[in-house]
Amino acid sequence: MTRLQPGDAAPDFTLPDAHGVPVSLAEARAGADKGVVVYFYPKAGTPGCTTEACDFRDNLASLAGAGYTVVGVSADPQDEVRAFVEAEHLTFPLLSDADHAVADAYGTWGPKTVGDRTFDGVHRCTFVVDPDGTLRLAEYDVDATGHVAALRAQLVGA
Repeated sequence: MTRLQPGDAAPDFTLPDAHGVPVSLAEARAGADKGVVVYFYPKAGTPGCTTEACDFRDNLASLAGAGYTVVGVSADPQDEVRAFVEAEHLTFPLLSDADHAVADAYGTWGPKTVGDRTFDGVHRCTFVVDPDGTLRLAEYDVDATGHVAALRAQLVGA
């Protein structure tokens, strides 16, 4: 996995949301005063991913008030993304990167070990993309619990 660094150009993408509507990073950047939080999560509906998604949902007003848009990305197929959005009442776009091309571009796809199994998958990572398309923040292998609060403290100061 090649990791991106702050100051790098953020790889642009357009992916379908939970309802099949294309969402592009360029459009999200244009609509955000301060930037776009792009977070990658391993698997819809799992405990850690649910914790993280609900934390983003519960802090969305604070982040939006400070000028940030939030977008989540996973390699889950669109129907699993839709079920996750509906089950957790998520109010921000979750995108399906089913061929993991965007995860590859961001360096979030690669080998991981869970228990005694090793397989390729999405690593939990978060990026903040400035309106000009450069990365302000690139955090790899973050913890699901407490990550959104720490990110919010960095971005909003709360």
